[in-house]
Amino acid sequence: MVVGVTVLSHRFIHSDVKFPSFYEERRADTIDPTVSSRSTEDARRSAAPGILYGLGGMFGIIAAKETIQKLVAFKWIPADLQALGSIEVKLSEIPEGEVKVYEWRGKPVFVAHRTAEDIARERDVPLNELRDPERDEDRVKKDEWLVIVGVCTHLGCVPTINAGDYRGGYFCPCHGSHFDGSGRVRKGPAPTNMVVPNYTIDEDKVIFGSSS
Repeated sequence: MVVGVTVLSHRFIHSDVKFPSFYEERRADTIDPTVSSRSTEDARRSAAPGILYGLGGMFGIIAAKETIQKLVAFKWIPADLQALGSIEVKLSEIPEGEVKVYEWRGKPVFVAHRTAEDIARERDVPLNELRDPERDEDRVKKDEWLVIVGVCTHLGCVPTINAGDYRGGYFCPCHGSHFDGSGRVRKGPAPTNMVVPNYTIDEDKVIFGSSS
């Protein structure tokens, strides 16, 4: 006689589980099992360009949105923060015939207090001798003051002041570009004249970052 034995029943097969059917979600041209996939290949491929165009349009809209948001955000930057991009220099600190160097937006800026002789010399240069023709009077706002970014237009080196083959000019020691006393390229690989930044002259001061 067996006493205290419990008999347990286990079901190892779940025959009552219902598996989902995706029959209704299938494309009509893939339902028939007797039809070769090659015969519907063109129809299936025709959907790919539409998907790609749709994705391209979506990403284009996102990019445009980001650009507009950045522009709007910049427009509403407070004036005191925008002012960090401008500096003022007292012109009385620069004796006649000398050039002072200042830093503006991470770049050196040359401010030259030119003599009457300097001005006359640069005004006498024929434009047909210049690689990047530009009149001296078009590069200054007051004849006696030349304001240029102190960066060579070749590869961005800082030229040496009062050096090179042209009196009162600038010489780039990196690759040998020569600029005259108006910052115009005369020799070497530099393709264009030294850049004149946005600035204004207000009585005894020059303000960088302003063109009003």
